[in-house]
Amino acid sequence: MASTEAPEIRPIGIDDCEGVWPLSIEAGWNQNLADWRFMLGAGRGFGCADANGEWQASSLILPLGQRLAWISMVLVTRERRRGGVGTTLLKHCISEVQSAGAVAGLDATEQGRPIYLPLGFRDLYPIARWHFDAATDVPRLPAGVSARPAGAADLPRLALYDRPHTGMERPALLAHLALRQPARAWLAEDAAGKLVGFGLGREGRTATSLGPIVADSEPIALALIARASTAAPGPFIIDVPAAHSALRKWLEAQGAVTPRGYMRMTLGEAKGLDDPSHLFALAGPELG
Repeated sequence: MASTEAPEIRPIGIDDCEGVWPLSIEAGWNQNLADWRFMLGAGRGFGCADANGEWQASSLILPLGQRLAWISMVLVTRERRRGGVGTTLLKHCISEVQSAGAVAGLDATEQGRPIYLPLGFRDLYPIARWHFDAATDVPRLPAGVSARPAGAADLPRLALYDRPHTGMERPALLAHLALRQPARAWLAEDAAGKLVGFGLGREGRTATSLGPIVADSEPIALALIARASTAAPGPFIIDVPAAHSALRKWLEAQGAVTPRGYMRMTLGEAKGLDDPSHLFALAGPELG
């Protein structure tokens, strides 16, 4: 039976990675220890533990600039569910974000969205999670555009390009992903050497996650995704805003399936975040 005791909220530090990782494994999520280390190092974790110090619930706040913070990893073990622990942690995270004068953002599952709406969150746009094993079709880049692997020297350019196209400030995240999985890190440039898109990826517990993919156009994004997915074997997951129909058709042609979706939501106004026209794949619902 679910506990009805008021939970004691405790900070989760980076040294607690191995202790909280089982929460995402039990939920069937794709995060590995490297993900938890980054999130807890770059953000702030809060959770609840039992009398033996075993973590029973988690939540996380990841800053994406001074005015935006991402709430994620709200997880509760089966024995503590339906006791209000998850909602308590969520409200604690919201309070922390608002106290800092920031807007809270998150990607809600179908089960989570009815919880967030009464708290004041509003829908921005739907997202589909796709699963596929391999890319058999590699689309050509538009005329005058070339692609190459992204290196450490390119990281400042990626961050400068990303901010106005996504509404997020996340240089540390982009650097972490590019250096963690260099074979998945690609950028596209026009004939004058101007950056017109980039794509990153990371290995997960059960599949490689492709994203973020940010580009001037859908054809550029498609070519970057194909290159990232042929750099090394899958399987892959990719979270795509539903507005991108050509990308959806390409994924379907690769045999991809989409068993679940998300809704991007915010509590307050975040400039640029509601426009996915240049965001073709998320970093992941846990990362923004």
